[in-house]
Amino acid sequence: MHSFQKAEKFLFGFLLFTLFWLPLSLGANRPWAWALMQMSLFFIGGILVITHSSLFPSLYLKYKLFVFLWLGFLCWQLLTIVPLPYWLVEAVRPERLSYLLGEDIRQNTSAEWLPLSFDVGQSDMTFFKSLAYCFLFFTSLTLINSGKRIKYTLVVLSAAGIFQAIYGSVEVLSGIQYSLIFKHPVSHIATGSFIYKNHYANFLMLCLSAAIGYMIASLRSHSSGTHRERLRRIVSFWLSNKVLFRIGIIIMVIALVMSRSRMGNSAFFIAMTITATLGLLYFKPRQKSYVLLFISMLVIDVLIVSSLFGLKQVQQRLEQTDLTQESRDEVIVDALPLIGHYGVLGTGGGTFYTVYPQVQNETIQHFYDHAHNEYLQFIIEFGVVGAFLLALFVVLCMKNALSAMRNRRHPLPRGAAFASVMAIIGMALHSSVDFPLQAPANTAIFVVLLALGALSRDISMGRHTMTK
Repeated sequence: MHSFQKAEKFLFGFLLFTLFWLPLSLGANRPWAWALMQMSLFFIGGILVITHSSLFPSLYLKYKLFVFLWLGFLCWQLLTIVPLPYWLVEAVRPERLSYLLGEDIRQNTSAEWLPLSFDVGQSDMTFFKSLAYCFLFFTSLTLINSGKRIKYTLVVLSAAGIFQAIYGSVEVLSGIQYSLIFKHPVSHIATGSFIYKNHYANFLMLCLSAAIGYMIASLRSHSSGTHRERLRRIVSFWLSNKVLFRIGIIIMVIALVMSRSRMGNSAFFIAMTITATLGLLYFKPRQKSYVLLFISMLVIDVLIVSSLFGLKQVQQRLEQTDLTQESRDEVIVDALPLIGHYGVLGTGGGTFYTVYPQVQNETIQHFYDHAHNEYLQFIIEFGVVGAFLLALFVVLCMKNALSAMRNRRHPLPRGAAFASVMAIIGMALHSSVDFPLQAPANTAIFVVLLALGALSRDISMGRHTMTK
């Protein structure tokens, strides 16, 4: 029994360590980085299967629908990866054959069986990333089994964001020419250890969701009392780690503004406003400290601090946005016919850059490996069925989180649910104009926040110990 508990604690610590280092490796958006991520997550999941196999029947019964959705999505991807008979591919997808550039595939014995994917190598990589995210989701549901674990998870996610915020801000403000990690050129735009500023901004938005969720989880249930008790609470607040978290949130907001990401900033402020309003409607009893928290964020973070670090430049970029000078919207328009051609089965994971040249407008000279719209790209690559399974999965996590915000009285499930809802809204907005989920570090953090939303409705706040 004791050895199983030690193994479980080690796996939880290793999971948090993995989540912290992922963004340091260029957002894990390099083959070596996401390979390490996959090995780490498969290791955690494999050890859990070996040492705590008796937990999985109860996990299955509790999250049966999530299991079906993940299995359905993974099997749907396999449909485009597994080789099929030549005659079937010719009947279902003749474009796949013409894509082989006139090669005489009938004389090639290996071509008697062909996959439907337009790029099997990319689809294989996408499948194993999806499998790793599946492992991450269910290991998170298994290992985050108490209020203390929820708190630790929110703290580590927040710490990762604070580190990235300090690192990205210092690089820009110090005026150095090359980054301290990987020696990439540094400009006036903060990117942290990411290459793409919008990936950096999206990561900060997710970590801000976790940090604000932690602050909500730390709010006291009772704000009334004598003047002496109120004074005591104020003093204890300034002597507690909540002050550090509040400062950390300010630092992350500063870095988010310094990223100059239009939708990154917009998604954060809109998601925070919507989720805070939902909390105001759902949280019972209504707490003055909750209202004061968001008033302070509006005044201090937005109106004062952000204006000192470039909020005006972000506003100018939003005001000066001209669709006639942007080609991303043209990419979306050009790619829409691909849904009609391949929208049922999909072209295969990671194949957008392969099929987009079929419809690319001659006026677009840039190379686009992503659609700058995750909804469109997912439908093209995974088909309507695959995209629907993903959407339903996120909606179910959102449903559980909203139920926790409405019905739970304990602050920790409330904070976890708030973080999940805010992350979902922010990601939904940002994904409409960019590709934040193509950075594995962002997707991993998002999956953990989805898991927090899924478990927040029913998790017990009593002491919970795993047994074999």
